[in-house]
Parts: sequence; structure tokens; C-alpha cells
Amino acid sequence: MMEYQLYTLSNGIRIMYKYAPSSVTHCCVLVNAGSRDELPGQEGLAHFIEHLLFKETERRSTNQILNRLELVGADLNAYTTKEYTCIHASFLNPYLERTLDLFEDILFHSTFPEEEVEKERGVIQDEIASYLDQPEEAIQDDFEELLFKDHPIGKNILGTTETVGRLNRGDMKQFIAANYNTNEIIFAVIGDYDFKKVSRLGDKYFGGIAPNYNTKNRLTPGFNIGGKHIIHKPISQTHCIIGNQAYSSSHKNKTGLLLLNNLLGGMGMSNRLNLEIREKYGIAYTIESNYTALTDTGIFSIYFGTDTEKAEKAARLVHKELKKLRGQKLGTLQLHQNKQKFIGQIALAEENRMSLIISMAKSLVDFNYVDTLPQLFEKINNVTASQLLEISNEIFDESKMMTLLFEPKQ
Repeated sequence: MMEYQLYTLSNGIRIMYKYAPSSVTHCCVLVNAGSRDELPGQEGLAHFIEHLLFKETERRSTNQILNRLELVGADLNAYTTKEYTCIHASFLNPYLERTLDLFEDILFHSTFPEEEVEKERGVIQDEIASYLDQPEEAIQDDFEELLFKDHPIGKNILGTTETVGRLNRGDMKQFIAANYNTNEIIFAVIGDYDFKKVSRLGDKYFGGIAPNYNTKNRLTPGFNIGGKHIIHKPISQTHCIIGNQAYSSSHKNKTGLLLLNNLLGGMGMSNRLNLEIREKYGIAYTIESNYTALTDTGIFSIYFGTDTEKAEKAARLVHKELKKLRGQKLGTLQLHQNKQKFIGQIALAEENRMSLIISMAKSLVDFNYVDTLPQLFEKINNVTASQLLEISNEIFDESKMMTLLFEPKQ
């Protein structure tokens, strides 16, 4: 069950707690600020800041930050997405206060010293180069840039070597002041505590932060016009993405598209694309579909990698499966089986407590509530075959789908 308790500090920061009987605690600080909030020419700034949060603060050196939790066997990490920055940690229960103290310090008292900025600039530029050497990763970013042309959502979260080379300490402080709004920050904990203790410690460490209530000015992207794009690279395989813009996280059809995505190329080996393209014809080692819902749009995509001479056939088979979903309703048994499969996967995923608490924090930021498992299951069970047919004809419309191919240089 996803029931939780919530305490809002006077500055707007919210403390979320979910009880779990365990000797290990998982927690995160989620900030509603990501790469889409960067100004033109500052691509990579949100991610750069995330790296530097682990460097010097007003009272800790880099080594003191890294050792504060690792010396007690804890795991500390962070990541940046299009819309969020997240710091998270897993640790034994006695170290909750130690973790809150560190989170508050790195999030609100980082100093961004010039020496560390320059050092980390090189690290990130190496990260970008490494990423570009992985076509199965790089193609997703290039696809999103085509899908959201000239919009911040389409920009690479890492930025480019050039943009990262221009960013400075002043840019970082300005971004934080403009985007780290206290009423859009969640500190979330899943563990075995009394809620009064969690809220008291939250107040102790986050209650003194000055309130910041800036209004975000996120621009909704326009629609793409489909098309086919080919990029030649020094690679041995062909990599392909076929996809479209999709529903936002608040859209009424989101649950239906999640169900269709799971049916097509979701978790496990029994999805339609895997059965048809890998198991039946043996022409792709990796074939998968993904649906990411953002606050005002979404991304649906199908990815595969295969030998160049097999790529055209693989693409035809993908479109064949999409055409089936556009042309005919799922039967009663098919629909029931796919709902049960999806519900079971969601229930099992709740066992990953770190993913669960981060997902709950995101829901609270976006909607100010978190669905319980029964509520989620009810939404899935309420999806009809007619709705899936309607969704398929809207999102899988071949004339609107965009295709990007990475092909080997001749």
C-alpha cells in the first residue's frame, strides 16, 4: 500500500514519510528543476550543478561530503532528468539524522569553488564523449531533439562540450535561485520510524531555509511533423528509433498508453515486439518500447538494434504490430491478461523501495497526491478495449511517427 504521512514546513518544503518495517532506510530530496528549465546556451547546467553538490560546502570539504555516509556503509547518489534533480541515499536506520544534515548542507550551502568547477567540467565533457560512443544511448537523445525541435525538452541533459565549456559559478547560483523553489522540494523517507521523529528532524534541518516561491515559466512544446532521418556513424550495426510525442502525466489516456506500451515492448520476454522480432525471426537482440510522461507532453518510442541488412525488415515488423493495434480491438481475454500482467509488475516493483519513494515524491510534486496501489489497479482495470483502439490510432498513426536511423558509414 502507498499510504504516507505528510508535514509541510513554514517555507513550503514538504516532508513525506512512508512506514516500512526494515533495518534499512531509503530517502531522497526531489527538486522540481531539471534540464528543461535551462536558458538557451546553458544546456547541461542542471546536471553540472548536480555534480557540484558533492563538492565543497560552507562547512565541508569534498572528502568530508563523500565520507559522511560512506563511512557508515551508506549509498549516496544523485541524478538529473528533464524536469527533476534528485539526491538519494540508502542507509541503516540509526543514520537518518546524519543523512538529513548532509542533504541540507549540499543542497543549500554548496559553494561551487572555481577549482572544483573546472575539474568537474572536464569530468562531464568526458562523460559526454563516453555517451556519444554508445549509439544505443545517443540515438535516444538525438531522437528527442528531432521530436522537440528548438525546445528545451529536446536538449541533451548532459549538454554539449561547447555549452558545458561556457558555464560558470554565476550561472549555477542564478539557476538555483530561479528554480530551487522551496514549495517544489520534497524530502521523502521510507523506513521504520515514528513520524513525529521524521517531521521533527525535517524541521530541524530544513525549517531554517529561506522560502523561495518563484513561478516557473515552462513552455509547452509544439507538435512534430514526423518524417525519417538517417545519420551515418562509425558503427557496425544499425540502430533505429520509431516514435511520437505522447500524453502528459495528467492526461486521461496516460494509463491506457502505459498498458499499450507494456503490451508492445515492456518488461519481460513475452511482449509482442520481442516475440515477433527476436523470438520468431531472430533479427534483433534488443527490441523495446518506452513511454515517458512529462508534465505537459510525453515521449513514446520503440528502439531496436540489428544488422544493417535486417533493419528494413525489423522496421516493417514494428509497423505491422502497430497496425494491428490501430485496426482491431483487443479481445476480452487478451485485455484481461495484459492488465493482470501489468498489475503484477507494478506490485513487484513496489518492493524496490528506493524507486517507490522517489516515484511517490514525483507524484506529490506534480499532483499534490499519491495514488494507493488499489487506486492504480482500479485505473488499469477501468481501461477499455475501445479506449486502447482510440489511443493506438492517435499515438501510433504512421503518418505522424518519426523515425531515426543510425547507420554504419560505408
